[in-house]
Amino acid sequence: MTTTRPQHTLHPQLAGRIATFADNLAVGDFQPLDEPYGPSEAWDLAINDQEIPGPDAQIPVRVYRPTSHAQTPRPCLVWLHGGAWVGGDLDMPEAHETARGIAGRADAVVVSVDYRLCGEDVHFPSPHEDTVAAYRWVRDNATDLDIDPARIALGGASAGGSLAAGAALRLRDEDTAPWQTMLIYPVLHAPLPEPSDELTAALAQLPAPFQMLSKLLDQLFDPYLGDQPIETASSYAFPGLAKDLDGFPPTYIDNDEFDPLRSSGEHFAHQLRAAGVDVEQALSAGVMHGHLNLVGLDSAHATLDRMAARLRER
Repeated sequence: MTTTRPQHTLHPQLAGRIATFADNLAVGDFQPLDEPYGPSEAWDLAINDQEIPGPDAQIPVRVYRPTSHAQTPRPCLVWLHGGAWVGGDLDMPEAHETARGIAGRADAVVVSVDYRLCGEDVHFPSPHEDTVAAYRWVRDNATDLDIDPARIALGGASAGGSLAAGAALRLRDEDTAPWQTMLIYPVLHAPLPEPSDELTAALAQLPAPFQMLSKLLDQLFDPYLGDQPIETASSYAFPGLAKDLDGFPPTYIDNDEFDPLRSSGEHFAHQLRAAGVDVEQALSAGVMHGHLNLVGLDSAHATLDRMAARLRER
């Protein structure tokens, strides 16, 4: 399923914010745009920080559980925030507000993972190994978490979407694939697929600083991969490079309209369908990359609604 193509109009609240800060925006500077657009949602949840065993060290996670009694074990989402593999944490809206919103909407348990960030001494596969370890821990501790081991989803946003898809690919190879994946404005290819004429036209409407994002992304491949050339990158690092996607779990992909990464998400959806994988594809109209960080924006709420609906499926 794919949403109807929009007419390349920025969300009114986002356009107003851009207009206000247009003279002071720098390349890659989203901070003026990330200030809340409305109040944080209220959900009745128990939220617990803990550490779980990882491949080299303990992995911090934050577990979100509805406080109401469940008649049957709940579904679960293992969630990975974005941050271009080098930034982000459990407190950023894309992690915390997303996890809260999904747990509340879907009456589900969400485990948000603080995987290792890449830098001078950390590169792939470290964040990938942390993601796989976190999923296995959730699966192995399903009883203690009061979740259904047959309904554990794996998802992430941006770089977190890459990690989620790469882990799902590896788990498929180990015959332990997740129930489903949820990939929100993910980066799945290196280099990015060529944008369509329609996407090129959309990106051309953005202020100049935001038209440079695809070039900035190229610079982030180095800290992620370290000394490994893109040409020899593992499909676990960039799942869109996989030659065989047969058996990949059912997948939800949500792309942002004004986002150079959309070419990756859309191409991966095409690859999955060609492999016979069930794919639901949505286009979040009027927004740029990272809309789950925009607290209170109706576009973010709509994405959370769609994700929660999938978690409620049996």
